[in-house]
Amino acid sequence: MTSAKILLPCLLLLIAIERGSAIWCYRCTSATPGCGDDFNWRGIGYLGDPCPEDDDICVKVIERKGTTETITRDCLSALQGFRTDIPADKYEGCRPRARDEQLAHYVNNSIKQLDVRRDFFDETMFCFCFLDHRCNGVAGIYPSGKIALALIGFMVVFRSLLWK
Repeated sequence: MTSAKILLPCLLLLIAIERGSAIWCYRCTSATPGCGDDFNWRGIGYLGDPCPEDDDICVKVIERKGTTETITRDCLSALQGFRTDIPADKYEGCRPRARDEQLAHYVNNSIKQLDVRRDFFDETMFCFCFLDHRCNGVAGIYPSGKIALALIGFMVVFRSLLWK
């Protein structure tokens, strides 16, 4: 019974502490070792950074041109300042980029390397996640670790109560 009295307040304290803090996201590009398609946080050498906004979302941007793939992992608030192709629907999951018809409409630029129209990549996908810290490090979206931790904690508490 004493383990149940200790475990339950600890779980509630853990959930309460994490509610007030910003989400942590990996912030790197595929040019960084370990940050490519086969993600390895040990190769990056850190466990992510807290996002600047309290209600921020982790984003993984996948851009493809032929067989070349560029992956960017960051917070949504960091990308919103210069990316105009972010989809309007930012709920969990992956979506293709939004097309901005007015982007560089009045620009007469002959330097193709600047990519002012953002049409260099053939395919651009935005993957959003916000249910768990560092969730933009995986290929797909997975359930929240806090939910799994709470379920395990409640199973331990109820098991100890039932077996007495």
